[in-house]
Amino acid sequence: MNALLVFLHLAAAIVWMGGMGFILLAMRAAAFAVLQPPARPQLLLASLQRFFPLVWISIALLLLTGLTLMLQVGFASAPVGWHVMLGIGLVMMAVFAHIYFAPFRRAQRAAAAQDWAAVGRALQAIHPLVVLNFTLGWCAIAAVLFWH
Repeated sequence: MNALLVFLHLAAAIVWMGGMGFILLAMRAAAFAVLQPPARPQLLLASLQRFFPLVWISIALLLLTGLTLMLQVGFASAPVGWHVMLGIGLVMMAVFAHIYFAPFRRAQRAAAAQDWAAVGRALQAIHPLVVLNFTLGWCAIAAVLFWH
């Protein structure tokens, strides 16, 4: 049972972190190098519309599996790195919720009105928050690996 929980936890983290890595390090740069407005914000928004449901599923799995594993061990007995990962993970989830319910929603409304400049501005607001979450994700991974 624990192996399945750890597998699901890792799979969810890989989907979320991998998606952020791909968007930040490959797709966004390629879109800026090759596409002009309105195609660039259309591509980026369409990609986020497909990726964000996966993030919500990842968050649910991370919470479910992580808390289950911590409850099995007992919060007091869990390694320090687990507590750090949980704290960082909760911050990441809050940052993602802000991304989803604020700038992403603005981008969707602007796209419905075909206001591509406004979509671009909303997507620009998302970028530093994704960089923050990507950095926090690596910190959480490091904490659990190096802080026993």
